Amino acid sequence: MNLNQVTVPAVDVAASVAFYQALGLRLIVDSVPRYARFECPEGGSTFSVHWVEQAPVTAGLTIYFECRDLDQNVTRLRQAGIVFDSGPEDQSWLWREARLRDPSGNEICLYVAGENRRYPPWRIKTS
Repeated sequence: MNLNQVTVPAVDVAASVAFYQALGLRLIVDSVPRYARFECPEGGSTFSVHWVEQAPVTAGLTIYFECRDLDQNVTRLRQAGIVFDSGPEDQSWLWREARLRDPSGNEICLYVAGENRRYPPWRIKTS
C-alpha cells in the first residue's frame, strides 16, 4: 500500500489553484470552479482540492509537504505575498518546519526532515 492522493476542501478552487501552484505543485486536472488536481514535483503523489460551499472545521488536520530548500522556499513565498503562521524553525523531533494556511484555512506544514522523517533515532526496531 502507498499513500498517493489527498483531497482537501476549498471554498474558492481558483484561489487554491494559484496558492498551490505558488507552492510548486503542478496542475494536472483543471476543472475549476469545482475541482483541481496537482502533481508533487518529486515522487509520484498527487494532491487535489474540491469545492465546498463552506470550509469545514479541520482542527487537528495538517497537510505536510517536504522540501529540501525550506528556508529559501519560505523566503520566495513570503516575497510573493504568502503569509506564514510560523517558522521556519527547528523542532525537537528533528524536523525544520514553517506553517501556513491555504485560502480555505487548511493548515499546511512545509518542512525538511531528511532521514529523520522515516528513521528518527526513536524509531521502533523491528526484526
